[in-house]
Amino acid sequence: MVDLMGKSKYCFILSAIIFIVCIVGFLVNGVVLDIQFQGGTIMQIEMPDDSFDTELAADIVKSAIGKTATVNRSYTFNAANEEERIHLMVLNIASEETLTDDERMAVMDALRKEFNIAEDANVSVNSVAPFIGEEFRMNALKAIAISSVLIVLYVWLRFRSMHGLSAGVFAVLALMHDIVAMFAVYIIFRIPLNESFVAAMLTIIGYSINDTIVIYDRIRENMKLMRRASYTELVNKSVLQSFTRSINTSLTTLIAVVTLLAFSVVYNIQSIREFTLPLVVGIISGVYSSLFIASPLYMMWQERKLSKKTALQKAAKS
Repeated sequence: MVDLMGKSKYCFILSAIIFIVCIVGFLVNGVVLDIQFQGGTIMQIEMPDDSFDTELAADIVKSAIGKTATVNRSYTFNAANEEERIHLMVLNIASEETLTDDERMAVMDALRKEFNIAEDANVSVNSVAPFIGEEFRMNALKAIAISSVLIVLYVWLRFRSMHGLSAGVFAVLALMHDIVAMFAVYIIFRIPLNESFVAAMLTIIGYSINDTIVIYDRIRENMKLMRRASYTELVNKSVLQSFTRSINTSLTTLIAVVTLLAFSVVYNIQSIREFTLPLVVGIISGVYSSLFIASPLYMMWQERKLSKKTALQKAAKS
């Protein structure tokens, strides 16, 4: 039988590397907050076509008003003629204050000098006050915290026979590992944190905990069949029995998500790309953490408790 648990230290080293990459990325790139989290202004400007350079547009906005903008392409359809596509330049300008009228005029004047924007082009402006962005950010953190607490309680109650509290805690630690891995993607690729970040986090939390619970369920069943086995043997066999199922489930999910990611890249749909790219990383991290983080941590904790109990019994007899 393959000794997966005997190689758990290599998995912990890999996880440590992921944490280091996340920290270094944070120190180098910082965190880019979208207007949903920070507040700011969204400007949608009608363009003659979709051939404009988004990076150049971002540089122009920076030079005009000194604020950083994320520029995307989008489109809508003419209400009078549904077959006529209207191309849009979408400026997401995250800042502690919304743009003033003078700043919006400065942005439009600077863009008109570089791009062929008609004088009567449609321009829509939506503003998000900073306090709304802060409230949204706090609600997102609350959602993740509440879901983590509920997961611990659920695992604790469901797996009482195998010391459910410790199992729940290590399951949540594995989820935190997945969140860090996804957060690293947002930092490294400088993807703005927005509602897609919250949706991706909660999606992976639900996906990963399901995989962990399947393994825990196998451990619980094997406890009845392997009463004399050590925790190392018990967990190792349970992980091996769940290995193929976990990999196959993740692969089928990845096929769907990667297809969606490819679609968003081909058709330049920024919102879908920002959601699916971290999701791909989260799915891979989720199956990895369930097999090689939550399970080994549970095994090591139970072995440590058993060793302490045995040592106390020997001391009492002596």
